[in-house]
Amino acid sequence: MSSNPLVVGRVIGDVTDFFSASVEMTVTYNSNKQVFNGHELFPSWVTTKPKVEVHGGDMRSFFTLVMTDPDVPGPSDPYLREHLHWIVTDIPGTTDATFGKEVVGYEMPRPNIGIHRFVFLLFKQKRREMVRPPSSRDRFNTRKFADENELGLPVAAVFFNAQRETAARRR
Repeated sequence: MSSNPLVVGRVIGDVTDFFSASVEMTVTYNSNKQVFNGHELFPSWVTTKPKVEVHGGDMRSFFTLVMTDPDVPGPSDPYLREHLHWIVTDIPGTTDATFGKEVVGYEMPRPNIGIHRFVFLLFKQKRREMVRPPSSRDRFNTRKFADENELGLPVAAVFFNAQRETAARRR
């Protein structure tokens, strides 16, 4: 049995194929809430886009960030898999997503049914300005997007869980 949290959390399988991380990426909301695999974040904490830092490559290497939800409308029957939340391309190595080009704007998570996974995947580009945005956020397919844009397998990934907040849970 694998102890890799991306395997345990079925990110590898549902969203991408098995890969070995070669770059470190940190995702932080509101400057103090770092995303760790499988941890829960409240939707009210993730309303604005996080800081995504790429710790690897150099200024001559470029990366694409994808944020997706594979659990739409709900994890028990995700027949609308995946919903795209964000894409930033041309992020130079050793910098963060603000240095890249946002080609699909950040959409805050709004899980309605059950606990959803929100997955950040980082891909290394072969060159700048090579990634074309998808036509729709709905029924997005990370594998197909990576294939169409010659991105290969991810070089880093991290995910968090979130579910609909109730007034009782917010206290």
